[in-house]
Amino acid sequence: MFPVLLQKRVENQAGKSHPVKESVYWKPEQTAIIVCDMWDDHTCKQAARRVAEMAPHMNKTLNAARKKGVFIIHAPSGRMNFYDGTPERQRALDAPFAEAPLDFKWKYWNDEKEGAPLPFVRAGGCGCKVNCKGWEPDETGLRHWKGEKIPWTRQIKTIEIADEDAISDNGQEIYNLLEAKGIKNVVLMGVHTNLCVCGRPFGLRQMVYQGKNAVLCRDLTDSLFQQNNPPLSHFRGTELVIEHIEMKICPTITSTTFTGKPAFRFDETATH
Repeated sequence: MFPVLLQKRVENQAGKSHPVKESVYWKPEQTAIIVCDMWDDHTCKQAARRVAEMAPHMNKTLNAARKKGVFIIHAPSGRMNFYDGTPERQRALDAPFAEAPLDFKWKYWNDEKEGAPLPFVRAGGCGCKVNCKGWEPDETGLRHWKGEKIPWTRQIKTIEIADEDAISDNGQEIYNLLEAKGIKNVVLMGVHTNLCVCGRPFGLRQMVYQGKNAVLCRDLTDSLFQQNNPPLSHFRGTELVIEHIEMKICPTITSTTFTGKPAFRFDETATH
C-alpha cells in the first residue's frame, strides 16, 4: 500500500471555503490513472504550450506510479485511429464487458449537485488575449471554434506509453478495464479541468457517479476559458475550478503522491 493525502474543501457559514486534508492508504493494484486529452497540439496555442510544459513532469509521475504497480490508461480523445493495431489499444478492446450502473455520456455541470456554475466555466473559447485562428467571436464576444480542422493527431510524444498500459477514449471500455482489474481508485490528470477532465464519459463526474474513489491530480491539470472583462488570471481561474471540484465533486491529490517530489507548477512568468 502507499500513502495518499486527499484534499477536500469545506464551506463555512459565511460562504468561504477552506481545505481539509485526509490521509489514506491505497493498494496499487486497485489504483489507475487516466491521462485525459494530453494531445500533441490544440486549437488554442497557449493551451498547447501549457500542455507541452506540463507533459515532462506528468511523464515522470506516470513512470513513478507504474513502478508502484498503478495501471495507466491513456485517453487522447478522438484519436484512437492513430493507435489502431497496438497492443495497448487492443488491451482496452479485449477487456470483458462489465455492466455499469449508469450510461456513458458526457456529464455536464450539474446544477442540482454542484450549485450555480462559476461565471467563466461555461464560457468556452480560446483563452488567448487575441483569439487564435479559427476561433470566431459571436455577437456577445464569446468565441466559437469555426476552423476547418482540429490540429491534434495523437497524445503528445513526451508522455511515454508503456507496454503494460492501455489506450481508450471510450467510457465503457475504460470501465471494463477497471472492473476486470478490480480497480477502485481512479486518478484523473490532464486537460481541460473545467471541460473534459470533469465531463467526459471517463471523467471525474462519471467515475464518482459510477462509485469509484475518484480524485483529481490538481498540479497536473489545466483549464481552458475565455478571459472575462475585467480579466481573470488564467492560473487563478484554474485554482477556482479546482476549489469547486474539491467542494462539489471529489477530492484532489498532487503528483507528490507518486514521485515523492514537489508538485509541478507552471511558469507563471511565461506568456499564457
